[in-house]
Amino acid sequence: MEWSDLRVFLAIARAGTLGAAARGLGQTQPTMGRRLRALEAALGYALFQRTAEGFVLTDEGNAVLEHAERMEEEALAFQRRLAGADAQLDGMLRLSCSDWFGTYMLAPVLAEFSERHPKVCVELLSDARLYSLPRREADIAFRIKAFEEPEVISRRLLHCSYALYARSEAVVTLSGGGAGLRLITMDTAFAEMPDALWLKRILPAAQIAMRSNSRVLQAEFCRQGIGLAVLPRPLGDRIPGIVPIDLGEAPPGRDTYVGYHRDLRRLSRLRALLDLVIERLAS
Repeated sequence: MEWSDLRVFLAIARAGTLGAAARGLGQTQPTMGRRLRALEAALGYALFQRTAEGFVLTDEGNAVLEHAERMEEEALAFQRRLAGADAQLDGMLRLSCSDWFGTYMLAPVLAEFSERHPKVCVELLSDARLYSLPRREADIAFRIKAFEEPEVISRRLLHCSYALYARSEAVVTLSGGGAGLRLITMDTAFAEMPDALWLKRILPAAQIAMRSNSRVLQAEFCRQGIGLAVLPRPLGDRIPGIVPIDLGEAPPGRDTYVGYHRDLRRLSRLRALLDLVIERLAS
């Protein structure tokens, strides 16, 4: 195996196509394809599945990716040490979290991190999908559900309170189990979430007017006057035009957990980001 071919492998894994990877490394597309085939022949495995959309890592490719990135990190650290710039971090980090958490909790931290380490590129995937850390779909994940995978290192990051919100000028009458009220809640796939069940129990006669798996959209629907919504307080309290309503019982809060694959625990850029996140957000 030629070690330099691992740079080709990493470039294709990150770019998703031979053309984009070739441009990134300043090589021709045929050369990239030839070197990838040589690497796969040396290892005895197909590292990518070729699709119409581009190159997708196979299970063997994901396994190689873990080690190749650590080798890259060590090579970069070696170069920095010789250049006398060991403190300068570079490379890429892929993060996964919900939309509201990324916008209202992580964005200020990531801005500070980017100012400290401008050569590190952070890719933030913000949606309801649970990206797999063992399959390296993300390097760091933030979830409201504890991690169960044995190869994932995780910790409780913070506890987040929730509240019921309404449009500021709305007249809300809470008698009759919420009869006449309209609600904004989670989509049916997440109907068993604690806050959705709480809303159903507290206001059983209310009509569900809108569903969404996006807390940011729920907040906007609430601001538009469509109905009441249960929102995380760090989100709801920052949306102009909506106010929390006290029903005498607050919706259940949620813990947020952060996790990463144990093979990445020595990755310096990951440690630097994780340390800053914990310093700024941990409760």
